[in-house]
Amino acid sequence: MASSEWRRIVPILEVAAGIGEVDHTTVKDLCVCVARIDQAERDLSERGLMVTAERGTVKNGAATIAGQYRTQLARYIRELGLSPSARTGIVPPESEDDDSDIWD
Repeated sequence: MASSEWRRIVPILEVAAGIGEVDHTTVKDLCVCVARIDQAERDLSERGLMVTAERGTVKNGAATIAGQYRTQLARYIRELGLSPSARTGIVPPESEDDDSDIWD
């Protein structure tokens, strides 16, 4: 799941936001968040919101985990301009022309 998210968003971010290799750690963390949320949601779908444990019926820990990853994901979405409101603040990089050399 993380690798498919990477393949989906990196080409878009390279063009739209001008991300480069220096940003790959942040994008990788975003992709891991997406994968972990998917994993937690699968567990919730299979076992439900409440599970039986040693002390009786308790909240499925996957719900807490999903919430924590969603909070982090929201930060990455804002940081990388992946929401409609965040995109308004991102200016795509200008194309590199021969005339753009600062030494000319």
